[in-house]
Amino acid sequence: MSLCFASNNNHKLEEVRHALGEHFTVLSLFNIGCTQELPETQDTLEGNSLQKAQFVFDRYTIPCFADDSGLEVDALNGAPGVYSARYAGEKRNSEDNVTLLLKNMIGEVSRDARFRTVITLVEMGGIHSFVGEISGTITNERRGNQGFGYDPVFQPNGYTQTFAEMSLEQKNKISHRAIAIGKLSEFLKSR
Repeated sequence: MSLCFASNNNHKLEEVRHALGEHFTVLSLFNIGCTQELPETQDTLEGNSLQKAQFVFDRYTIPCFADDSGLEVDALNGAPGVYSARYAGEKRNSEDNVTLLLKNMIGEVSRDARFRTVITLVEMGGIHSFVGEISGTITNERRGNQGFGYDPVFQPNGYTQTFAEMSLEQKNKISHRAIAIGKLSEFLKSR
């Protein structure tokens, strides 16, 4: 079975292809000839994930899945959430985003947070959603050089390292995205 992952991010594509195995051919946006920027105008992770997958399915008539992820911090009423990538502005600069997050967390006693990923699959038979979540805390300073985004300040519960201090292999076993991809994989393989 061939399906499109609404992404051109090689790291994400490799992770998904590995999880789904040889029974599925996972195509990128580039592979199907999609050069348009995908819309992300919804105010929830679920909404953006569905919007992107539906956009591709409607134009290319291939089963498509898309993801959207965000960091939700309790002390900030769930922010940055759906706006995680552009928390410090439209430039989508990870360093600026982390700096602003740490600034906004000064003096906060509760540092509880969670990463969430929502994957939505749109196909002829309907729409299916899969959620992955991992809870943790926001550290007081950046730690580690691996990963990207908020990884240097997110320490998952039960671990002494931030995502940025873990190997990519270790992070990919426990991450919110890995959990959601695992659920998608189980769904596809069960049919």
